[in-house]
Amino acid sequence: MKWMIASDIHGSAYYCEKLINAFEREKAERLLLLGDILYHGPRNDLPLDYAPKKVMPMLNSLKDVIFAVRGNCDGEVDQMVLEFPILADYAVICQNGLAIYATHGHKYGEVNPPPMVKGSVLLCGHTHIPAFNEHDGFIYMNPGSVSIPKMDSAHGYMIMEDRTFIWKDLDGAVKSSHTI
Repeated sequence: MKWMIASDIHGSAYYCEKLINAFEREKAERLLLLGDILYHGPRNDLPLDYAPKKVMPMLNSLKDVIFAVRGNCDGEVDQMVLEFPILADYAVICQNGLAIYATHGHKYGEVNPPPMVKGSVLLCGHTHIPAFNEHDGFIYMNPGSVSIPKMDSAHGYMIMEDRTFIWKDLDGAVKSSHTI
């Protein structure tokens, strides 16, 4: 199964549309959103075309293929307008023999991981910085940010297919890849 993994849309209609175009181009079967969907947060500048009311119908049109976890900028008021669950703090996905723990990263993350089974993958957003780091017992990955990337990284996402993870910018250019 081919998954697109993305985080930190922060209400940008411009970048959400680019993400959806990439999702269609990739022909992914699932879209995993790692939180911070509609609200930009008090520490972030407003992203380009900040328009949560435009983002809502774009994402709701994909409600049958979206899995999402709650980010630190997501709340019950956001759940009232989104037609797919967003309030779980984490999800555990078993795919291709991998145990994948998906969370936003503000509670559990690379430096304070949850209890992890040896060989597991920890997927987080929150930092807005793409990452692949091997630790004793688990691998930490971050897709970066769709709308507010940091550390000169691209507006981007990840693709997970089989046991390969590919980081791409929103135009589809490959930035890096790892097979586990």
